[in-house]
Amino acid sequence: MTKYIDIHSHLNLEQLNPDHEAVIARMVEHDVATIVIGVDYETSQEAIAVAEKYDFIWAGVGLHPADNLNEVFDFEKYKALAQNKKVVCIGECGLDYFREANEEIKQKQKILFKQHIELGLQVGKPLMIHARPSKGSQDAYEDALEILESYKKEHNNLLGNFHFFVGDITIATRALAIGFTMSFDGPITFTNDYDEVIKFIPMESIMSETDAPFAAPVPYRGKTCEPYMVKEVVKKIAEIKGSNEDEVAKAVMTNAKRVFDI
Repeated sequence: MTKYIDIHSHLNLEQLNPDHEAVIARMVEHDVATIVIGVDYETSQEAIAVAEKYDFIWAGVGLHPADNLNEVFDFEKYKALAQNKKVVCIGECGLDYFREANEEIKQKQKILFKQHIELGLQVGKPLMIHARPSKGSQDAYEDALEILESYKKEHNNLLGNFHFFVGDITIATRALAIGFTMSFDGPITFTNDYDEVIKFIPMESIMSETDAPFAAPVPYRGKTCEPYMVKEVVKKIAEIKGSNEDEVAKAVMTNAKRVFDI
């Protein structure tokens, strides 16, 4: 196993697609593994294709709640993808109220989210959750957790991770209560907004990610984000936690092995 893991990247998106070999070479140089996450059927296929070439890359398959509303979620087609041995999670899936939050859109997103939950339960794989609330609110987290808490009552084996976590301590407490983890990325290196929640969450419930090609951490701000940059996220988590980078890297890897069975 490698030292660092970026549990949420998009090597399948156009910003990183043309330069795959160089991007992956930098991952090897910096001892970084990653999970490539699909946002629709095509990019889910591409995530698997990349993962099948390397033993330090895995895949997630799913339909993003906001970016791909024109695609009809075909449960059986996604189930076929999800059964691939390199697929370690279902998603990204969830609720996104940041751009639009009328009731019709919310209901469509909730139906889609439940389909992903059902898929995860059927194939026995955890969820990679995208929850983005409307400005000044925690609404997407509150609705997602209400749905997850309901499922958890009947399915104790339901697991998952809230990616790009921007929730508060109240939201984190609810996520922890159902056994979910939370991952952090580049913004924690250039704002203190997440310090208190990172201090609060136990180390065994924290993951590191980049969401590459988005949100590059310091000192790479303004550049296209890549998985190797996850080292800066791990370094910052260690600083906030009053720990050292090696200990945090080891803990995150342990968490990833447990949740994603890698």
